[in-house]
Amino acid sequence: MAEVKLHGFWSSPFSCRVIWALKLKGVEYEYIEEDLLNKSELLLKYNPIYKKIPVLVHDGKPIAESLVILEYIEETWPENPLLPRDLYDRAMARFWIQYGATKCADAIGALYVASEEEKEKAAKEIMEVLKILEDQALGDKKFFGGDNINLVDISYGPCAYWLPAMEEAVGVKVLEPSTLPKLHAWAKNFIEVPVIKENIPDYDKMLAYMRVAREKLGKN
Repeated sequence: MAEVKLHGFWSSPFSCRVIWALKLKGVEYEYIEEDLLNKSELLLKYNPIYKKIPVLVHDGKPIAESLVILEYIEETWPENPLLPRDLYDRAMARFWIQYGATKCADAIGALYVASEEEKEKAAKEIMEVLKILEDQALGDKKFFGGDNINLVDISYGPCAYWLPAMEEAVGVKVLEPSTLPKLHAWAKNFIEVPVIKENIPDYDKMLAYMRVAREKLGKN
């Protein structure tokens, strides 16, 4: 059996995406915690372009970037599929994953670095982006994958658990039952899935880490 290793960081939602997928697939792996202030020689060797986590190493071959890793996991271990079998549905799943990687990621990133004066505008922009996701991708389904989570759900994991912590750190409200009821319900359901619930960082510890990070940016 080929060796599987994952270089990650405890609070990273991108590391967690990969962990969730590996566990849902039943793939055994070795986890290597990285110090982001003192990155290992192996991490720099395996990801010389971005020098970031996560990096999946399969049989000595490194794969970087969490969404690329998710696709690799799906194709390498086809058991317990995380993408629809229908080709059109699969294309639509990839479309919404890409929407998250661009529109949602940009909006959430802007909120994270927003100053006191900027935060309300940033929160409004996230709500507009997420409203499109709620109306056109999630609809009345429990999960983006229907009755069970799939790669779309996994890709939006940061919205379910990390975004509420970011809201608290910044001092705004975005993912609320009054504004995004279906997406709010999805987030609650998502973090109750056993493999998700058992593999997310401690909320209070993560919130403290976010606050310190924002202080270093001069935003608090």
